[in-house]
Amino acid sequence: MHIDEILYSQGFGTRRVCVGLIQQGYVSVDGASVTDPGEEFETVGLRFTVQGTEWAYHEKAYLMLHKPAGTECSQKPSTYPSIYTLLPSPLRLRPNKGAVQGVQAIGRLDQDTTGLLLLTDDGQFIHRMGSPKHHVPKVYEVTTKHPIDAKQVERLLAGVVLDDDPKPVRAAACEIAGPYHLSLTLTEGKYHQVKRMLAAVGNRVEALHRSRIGVLALPEDLAPGQWRWLDMAQVEALRNARASQPAARVDR
Repeated sequence: MHIDEILYSQGFGTRRVCVGLIQQGYVSVDGASVTDPGEEFETVGLRFTVQGTEWAYHEKAYLMLHKPAGTECSQKPSTYPSIYTLLPSPLRLRPNKGAVQGVQAIGRLDQDTTGLLLLTDDGQFIHRMGSPKHHVPKVYEVTTKHPIDAKQVERLLAGVVLDDDPKPVRAAACEIAGPYHLSLTLTEGKYHQVKRMLAAVGNRVEALHRSRIGVLALPEDLAPGQWRWLDMAQVEALRNARASQPAARVDR
């Protein structure tokens, strides 16, 4: 692939901007300056530098982000900063056949909810992970206002009725992790679902953190606001995730 096409595909600007970066000597591969926009490179395993920023070629981008509190999962936030401001410019500008450029969050977390968030520019992967029929389990660590008891757990597992749907919503798994700490696994993604489920059993959510999606756990060394590439083993594990799968770890 031509180096100008490589830069464009990775989000380093318009085609004209990418050509200009190359011709002005701002691009290097393996430490050697590249000034010919038409020079060809094998993309597999390719690493290059643009204006001092080292970058690895990815045909599709798959990321995990540790969402901090006080951020919105929106390109056009209303009150709080957008999670997309936490990402480098190329990830936000990767060309896309759709109307929106760059990587997109798979689902949303409320502004006060923290934890694991996946982002990609792979439309099929977004559909696969977001489709209700695939029942990809998501684990939430819930801090409650009132002590958790066995009766509340039983009701969450049996199912509670929310105000917008007569069909009961059930937790796939529910474990008391402390007097005010509940580990809750869901396979659906209704609006404010955890908060509404806890309210339905007479409790209240004080803090909410998503610790796992499918078999992928949020790494302990990924601080709030930080992001990381997923490798293909992690991506394939997520693609194959099912609600019945054991909670094996594939995080690094």
